[in-house]
Amino acid sequence: MALNATTILPYDVATVTDAFANEDFLRTISEHVGGALVSATVEGDTAGAFVLTAVRTMPTDRLPDIAKKFVGATLTVTQKEQWAAPGADGTREAAVELSVGGVPLKVTAVQRLVTVAEGTRVDVDGNVRSSIPFLGDKIAKAAEPMIGKALTIQAGQAGKWIESRKG
Repeated sequence: MALNATTILPYDVATVTDAFANEDFLRTISEHVGGALVSATVEGDTAGAFVLTAVRTMPTDRLPDIAKKFVGATLTVTQKEQWAAPGADGTREAAVELSVGGVPLKVTAVQRLVTVAEGTRVDVDGNVRSSIPFLGDKIAKAAEPMIGKALTIQAGQAGKWIESRKG
């Protein structure tokens, strides 16, 4: 299933990058959707290439009943983002992988932070796949809008989070 989302934030790419890699921000968005941040690590300096790994628990109350049978009341979601160093124009790109503990569901995406007149355009393009025989497509189709919404929420919440820290 294809996954696409675009959001414009009125901040420069460096500010958005720093927000996306900030543990307090990751905790805020995890709690915003009813989950909890278990851990967050950043390997490297966010001014250059770095790797972000966030592990969250998420409620399954919005999943279809068929999926809940497999996973129970919560999911453990691991998000790994491998960020390239900024381009000459400041643009950033990350290879994103989401895996869900105990579920053969995998999300792969590319997230781009592009400088535009209004600030930063956040583009996410990816795919959702499930390898469960017979039910995989149905589960991927059900998961795709929720994952797309989560990525949109992340970008939207980044704007609010950055604004709340301005002095």
